[in-house]
Amino acid sequence: MTQRKYFGTDGIRGKVGESNINPEFVTKLGWAAGKVLAGRGTNKVLIGKDTRISGYMLESSLEAGLSAAGINIGLLGPMPTPAIAYLTKTFRSEAGIVISASHNPFYDNGIKFFSAQGFKLDDDIELAIEDMLERPMTCVASDKLGKATRINDAAGRYIEFCKGTFPSELSLTDLKIVVDCAHGATYHIAPNVLRELGATVIELGTAPNGLNINDGVGATSMDAIVEKVKETGADLGFALDGDGDRIMMVDHLGNVLDGDQIVYIIARDALKNGKMQGGVVGTLMSNLGLENALSKLGVPFARSNVGDRYVMELLQQKGWSIGGENSGHVLNLNMSSTGDGIVAGLQVLAAMLRSHMDLHDLASGFEMYPQTLVNVRYANQEVDYLAHSNVQNAKKEAESALGKTGRVLLRKSGTEPLIRVMVESNDESQSHKWAEHIAETVRNLAN
Repeated sequence: MTQRKYFGTDGIRGKVGESNINPEFVTKLGWAAGKVLAGRGTNKVLIGKDTRISGYMLESSLEAGLSAAGINIGLLGPMPTPAIAYLTKTFRSEAGIVISASHNPFYDNGIKFFSAQGFKLDDDIELAIEDMLERPMTCVASDKLGKATRINDAAGRYIEFCKGTFPSELSLTDLKIVVDCAHGATYHIAPNVLRELGATVIELGTAPNGLNINDGVGATSMDAIVEKVKETGADLGFALDGDGDRIMMVDHLGNVLDGDQIVYIIARDALKNGKMQGGVVGTLMSNLGLENALSKLGVPFARSNVGDRYVMELLQQKGWSIGGENSGHVLNLNMSSTGDGIVAGLQVLAAMLRSHMDLHDLASGFEMYPQTLVNVRYANQEVDYLAHSNVQNAKKEAESALGKTGRVLLRKSGTEPLIRVMVESNDESQSHKWAEHIAETVRNLAN
């Protein structure tokens, strides 16, 4: 990613009105993307967004830039990120554009792209768009301008797709499920999917107002859904993030299941039903417990860099289908071309029903190693804090103390100005102690 000036691990993201998330830049981004895609034979793209108030402004800016490049536009309105990937394929569009900052607060936003196949754009196309951004913006002749149309049945199409990934012989009739949509893009999708499959649904985070996305609800704020599951006596809970590509779950006792546990349940069910293709891809952040549990099942495990695009790349490279991140990105390429929180949740429900087990028992197949994750925010983008001798010495000190019973991972966030410090150990007090020690070393340099 060091070659890129604008694109991070998950598109272009930042605070609205600053940096690159403003009308002027996004209009030119639409034009630059349109010029590059037009050169590859593209004449139509889809645009979808989450529920942030800034989505209206950025949608209009992209529309203007794409039109100026001669590209026709299909407007999807508020739709989950995986829905846009799916609809790009079904509408035979050459690209899909998502306006979302995923799990970030409402005042952030971002732009990411999908190819005609529903995958994230290849590196060479992103680099070509960056190159085009450095050129003067032009406009095609008036009779060549792109036209925009609104696609009114997008939500219904995606709901039917999600239902189609659930086994037709199974029903959710006997389950009470809490669904937390984070006041985000799944608010009008996820509850309907589960209801139409027979579940009794209790909604949470389904009243977006443009400002409340991810605010105390959703996959990054689990307290609300844990309380709601216990309060209502629900069988389980789904918590999605703002754009619907991540999921965390809650069992009937209020225990939270992260992406590693969800991946394990899906992989074990696939193995049991003869549908496992090769092995499972996790990331450098994936819990050692996941790797050990899969090893006991005889399932190969490989780690990619952090970021769902890297999980996808390694899956494609190995010809495997199942992978994910502990943050809740879960991929099954037999079902969807990108991480899909709703589809992943349905796969877990199918595994529950096939095994006649509740979610708590289904998740008891492996022991999680305690992980401590500390995020340190920094202001100076020019300083390489990770390479600093003080930080490296603190890391070596921690690794020496932990030995083979743990590991240390330091990395920069691909979407925010954060240094992420992760320490994993079979002793929770040790993981906490060394994570705080390293984080404090970074703070002393960053402040």
